[in-house]
Amino acid sequence: MTFEFSIEFFPPQTTEGLEKLKAERALLARLEPAFFSVTYGAGGSTRERTFRVVREIAAEGHPAVPHLSSIGASRAEIRAMLDDFMAAGIRRLVALRGDLSSGMADMGELRHANELVAFIRAETGDWFHIDVAAYPEWHPQARNPREDLQNFVRKVRAGANSAITQYFYNADAYFRFVDDVRKLGVEIPIVPGIMPINNFSRLARFSDACGAEIPRWLRKKIESYGDDAAAIHACGLDAVSELCRRLLQNGAPGLHFYSMNQSALTTQILERVRG
Repeated sequence: MTFEFSIEFFPPQTTEGLEKLKAERALLARLEPAFFSVTYGAGGSTRERTFRVVREIAAEGHPAVPHLSSIGASRAEIRAMLDDFMAAGIRRLVALRGDLSSGMADMGELRHANELVAFIRAETGDWFHIDVAAYPEWHPQARNPREDLQNFVRKVRAGANSAITQYFYNADAYFRFVDDVRKLGVEIPIVPGIMPINNFSRLARFSDACGAEIPRWLRKKIESYGDDAAAIHACGLDAVSELCRRLLQNGAPGLHFYSMNQSALTTQILERVRG
């Protein structure tokens, strides 16, 4: 099966972490992803580290896509970051509202992702391909599904080129979301976000916090293996590989992997799905 995919990293805090990421990235680069993206910490807390990793990826000859968050930033600060990206030859961004870091009170001048997208377009024209976030199982802060859909539509109408979803394990949630936004006139590609299953207890806690549902059958099956790491690995690999196959067979335009800076599971899933 032939399809386009991309891979996401987070910027490590230590020199050791940067070296480990470089090694993992070299393994993943052999799979020929469309691009590598790099996340941006709450309140801009990883700004310099994000750009460092982006520059390293670009220097290695791979398409590099930084995340850019507006929370806690002024228009002048965002403009400066856009200038840096343009000077470095970056042509694609993931534009996000972002999260406030602990203790931060200032929301910044652009409080919503659609405002950030509109600002990028006003300042840089069509220089950047802009990705935005999508939430098939609804954003955890949305008051209701209708509001969440309208928020997504506003981002698209502000100038987004494509979207990447929060991870999920229920393919029907993705297909329903795509159907719903198509009815509202949204035609941009919506790429499913894929989270390989590694540390299940940590994944379960994070999923509860971000609103990504782990289906009961999958949660119970994995929990039944207790501390059997090999069985959990095999079960997670089977479930996520089958999810990817179903998504692609039913029209998903590609896949975006949340690698957690590790190459093994993403590689194994891609090998299975590619056949």
